Amino acid sequence: MKQEPGSTLEPALDAEMPPRPRRRGIYVLPNMITLAALFGGFYAIVMAMNGRFENAVIGVFCAMVLDSLDGRVARMTNTQSAFGEQMDSLSDMVSFGAAPALIVYEWALKGMGKLGWVAAFVYCASAALRLARFNTNIGVVDKRYFQGLPSPAAAALVTGFIWVMDDAGFKGVSKIDWLAWGAMAVTLYAGLTMVTNVPFYSFKDLGQRRSVPFIVLVLIALGIAAVNLHPPAVLFGAFCLYGLSGYVVYAWRKTKGKPVSVIAISTDEPDERGLH
Repeated sequence: MKQEPGSTLEPALDAEMPPRPRRRGIYVLPNMITLAALFGGFYAIVMAMNGRFENAVIGVFCAMVLDSLDGRVARMTNTQSAFGEQMDSLSDMVSFGAAPALIVYEWALKGMGKLGWVAAFVYCASAALRLARFNTNIGVVDKRYFQGLPSPAAAALVTGFIWVMDDAGFKGVSKIDWLAWGAMAVTLYAGLTMVTNVPFYSFKDLGQRRSVPFIVLVLIALGIAAVNLHPPAVLFGAFCLYGLSGYVVYAWRKTKGKPVSVIAISTDEPDERGLH
């Protein structure tokens, strides 16, 4: 039956059809930094395959610097996005999970047979588990602390050890038993510490302050000068101290009878009281 134009029986198609979702673009600047960090990890793997371990380590450390910038740039320019968060996690998995595991395997662990690649896999798997836990707990963890050793610091421990020994002139490490076992110990320590509940200070509250005391700038200048004296030893030493700091805090709070969980009581104010 033919309906008149003004008839009430005419279906209101426009009212029934849902509005088309607006397409969201991809912000260039923060994702470009993330891609550069990803390239640092990929470059490190390629250099390790070619036996150029110093270049491989530098690639990982460059990825660390870039990884610390992309999130800050996104917040400063108001260009945060869900795509950027996922991209950052995938980049971290390559640069601080797969790359250090493959580098240390090529450098020292491949001569140890199954024990070597199992140790490298434990590190790689721990990095994946740590990143997955971080993404799922981001709303309930006290932002001033990391739950377990952060993956960039774990990567710095593993690759920093390689950098120090390579700079000291040790070559063909897979044939030096004590050094290969040392590399395995560092790899397992860094990997397993990533998946513990030990609290590690995040320094995020310092970055949110608009002003800092003058002494902080002096300490930063001294730190830069110290790194320039001997980058491998100074950087590795600094990350060793950081890698132990969480256990020190954990033990101190345990002896005082204080709670040590980094899970906040309130999800609305995760920073309300620090450790809970």
